[in-house]
Amino acid sequence: MTQTRNKNLLQFLIHFIAWGLVFFLPFLIFWKDSDFNIWDKMFHNAVVVSSMLLVFYLNYFQLIEKILFQRKTGKFLLYNFLLVVIVGAAVHFWQVATMPVMPNSKAMQQKIPNLDTFFLIRDILTMVIVAILSVAIKMTGKWYITEAQRQEEKKERTEAELKNLRQQLNPHFLFNTLNNIYALIALSPEKAQESMLELSKLLRYVLYENDGNFVLLDRELNFIHNYVELMRIRLTTNVDMKINIDVVEKDKAVAPLLFITLIENAFKHGISSSQPSFVDINIHQNNDKQLNCTIKNSYFPKDESDQSGSGIGLDNLRRRLEILYPHKHILRTEKENDTFVAELIIPLENNIEL
Repeated sequence: MTQTRNKNLLQFLIHFIAWGLVFFLPFLIFWKDSDFNIWDKMFHNAVVVSSMLLVFYLNYFQLIEKILFQRKTGKFLLYNFLLVVIVGAAVHFWQVATMPVMPNSKAMQQKIPNLDTFFLIRDILTMVIVAILSVAIKMTGKWYITEAQRQEEKKERTEAELKNLRQQLNPHFLFNTLNNIYALIALSPEKAQESMLELSKLLRYVLYENDGNFVLLDRELNFIHNYVELMRIRLTTNVDMKINIDVVEKDKAVAPLLFITLIENAFKHGISSSQPSFVDINIHQNNDKQLNCTIKNSYFPKDESDQSGSGIGLDNLRRRLEILYPHKHILRTEKENDTFVAELIIPLENNIEL
């Protein structure tokens, strides 16, 4: 309500100042003219400006809103034609009847034979320009309002899509983690119990602590570390697991649960129960305020009969990156011999609302 009141007050002041300039400009130009009394000048100028106000605001508040914006263009042009002709002619004949004869009027009559017609056309064209200006200002204001509404609707749609993507990601993460714990139950019930305890900590973060589009980097890194430690419980001795986190500015903000998709895939496709394998996670901060996550893992493609996971992880990640870091992120995934490499680089930005 206050914002709307301030906007209306600003609009009123702009119109008031603009019309004030229109009124006083001729008065200032002819300040030294001794042919007319200064009060006569002001009175006649006030009548002319009042006629302009009539044409301008009749269009601004009535004709444009109720006719032009209703796509009745022909009717709008007809009404404006009648308006500018009637008002322009009325102002012209009023000036002819009330203005004193100028000393140089005979000289002007010789140069312009149809002087009265010339001034009549001038006065009508003045009203035409005022009407056009009214339409231009109203249309511009309408465009700004429409654009602001469009941007707000776009923002709301984006927020809804991000929320939906997070809601997709949560069960996806839970399904994959439970699948890993399920596989651990047959091997070591004690480790499975320990894993369930660690999982409860992770779920608290996934479900309750990342409702916004951004979280503190320190909390996200703690979540990643805890997830890796949870996965480490089920690893055998033939798996070489390394994680290195080297970040100085942990008070920055990042979008949550971006790197976890790549880390999940590394464990899902990079670990073999019978062959030597490895997962190498490296998260560090670049000098140019970027966060770089590089993950390398041995590559064991998932068998088609293996239905673990929903397959939405990378698509979800790409879409979130497009929304949250448009043209500001790098996502690279490629296979190098028997090694799969995933790299994600995102900016660390200040003043992000958490």
